[in-house]
Amino acid sequence: MHSPFSTVTAPADGLPAAQRHRAVLVILLGLVLVVLDVSLITLALPRIATALGATAAATVWVVTGYQLAVLGLLLPMASLGERIGYRRVYLAGMVLFGAGALCSTLAQSLWQLVLCRIVQGVAGAAVMGVNAALVRQVYPSALLGRGIALNSLTVAVSSVAGPSIAAAILSVADWHWLFGIHVPLAALVVWLGRRALPASERSAHAPLAWLDVVLNMVAFGLLFWAIDGLATHGMAAWQLTDSGKRSATALLLALVVWAWYVRRQWHRPDPLLPLDLLRIPVFALSMCASVMAFCAQMLAFIALPFLALSLLHYPPLKTGVLVSIWPICIVISAPIAGRLIGRVPGGLLGGIGMALMALGLAMLALLPLDAPFWAMASALALCGVGFGLFQSPNNHIILTSGPRRRSGAAGGMLGTARLTGQSLGAALAAGVFALWPPPQATSGPAMAFALATMFSILAAIASAMRLKMPASASPTP
Repeated sequence: MHSPFSTVTAPADGLPAAQRHRAVLVILLGLVLVVLDVSLITLALPRIATALGATAAATVWVVTGYQLAVLGLLLPMASLGERIGYRRVYLAGMVLFGAGALCSTLAQSLWQLVLCRIVQGVAGAAVMGVNAALVRQVYPSALLGRGIALNSLTVAVSSVAGPSIAAAILSVADWHWLFGIHVPLAALVVWLGRRALPASERSAHAPLAWLDVVLNMVAFGLLFWAIDGLATHGMAAWQLTDSGKRSATALLLALVVWAWYVRRQWHRPDPLLPLDLLRIPVFALSMCASVMAFCAQMLAFIALPFLALSLLHYPPLKTGVLVSIWPICIVISAPIAGRLIGRVPGGLLGGIGMALMALGLAMLALLPLDAPFWAMASALALCGVGFGLFQSPNNHIILTSGPRRRSGAAGGMLGTARLTGQSLGAALAAGVFALWPPPQATSGPAMAFALATMFSILAAIASAMRLKMPASASPTP
């Protein structure tokens, strides 16, 4: 008898409805696991530091090691998906993610835990690197916008739910269980995925060159390590410190590695660093808009707790409500944006969304410290609605402006833009608060919001510039 979960092969334009629903369930479950992971663990860092006898600064590597592994391997995993099939890479990533979670649960020292987290980062890169390509493979073209919006909705809900779930677990169990719950869930995703995800044929791409993979990891890792070092420890009394000089040297070295890496990729037909896609003007503008939008969002997300807790002295519950307004408004606006894709130009939707976000951020920058709660909540609601209107149409353009055979590379760049923007925003926020540390300096959050406003305006301009451009490079399959 034919099993309802037998392996399916994706046709040229998506799966039939019943098969598509099962495949989407698997894709979203895996996305929830990966997105929840960081927000769950961040809340537990103080408890992990105490339990393992580590300093707070060293314990941050539990998160940093994971993020660097994801950032350095996202493009290689996306490229591997194009070569051997997205389903294979996704399922292998979930197996590795579960194994890394199990080892993290059993870790007895900080550096054992960091090593396990790096393994989970490799797995997270595999899952996120092919996520968008699987969405494009599963959905028919007419419904792809809604599929991308559902992805954005899932990320937003998972981000909101993460701290609450972590708090609930930590109230009844120790920190090991934050990793332990991932093990059965990853096994479930693998079991369902083997039956529901569509198989894809191997492509005719040349094998991955290990030197390119290493250069990709070193280029991204060194660049953001240098930027973070300059932002957090590089300046004192507006002068470059010894640590800043080392970070500046690392930045110069990163630029040399980037020049070597780009030179190797320049003339390849299917490069690991997808320069072929970046030569498409609408794709390049969408990438720039995405990096700037996520940079602005991260600047604001870091500034908000400092404003609420350190300067306004809000209680934790009130702060949690305030911080949740932004992602809740994304949850509301993202499905609306998904339904408008194809009816309203993506450049127009993105431009309006970023203009709304810039308006909300400017309000936050200009509001006095004694402003009422509703005024801050209104500004954050504007930001969330604007980001939700921007994200889905922008992601749709990134994913569809290149040929279908390069869906893996486009999906990898989509994730790379998000992580690059978030990393840049975090580094800039660290620099702002190093120069204007709260509560001694009350202007730190306002400066961060002002900087975020500037990036939002630049993202709005990049979005609007796409209105006079074709939606895609060509109909190449």
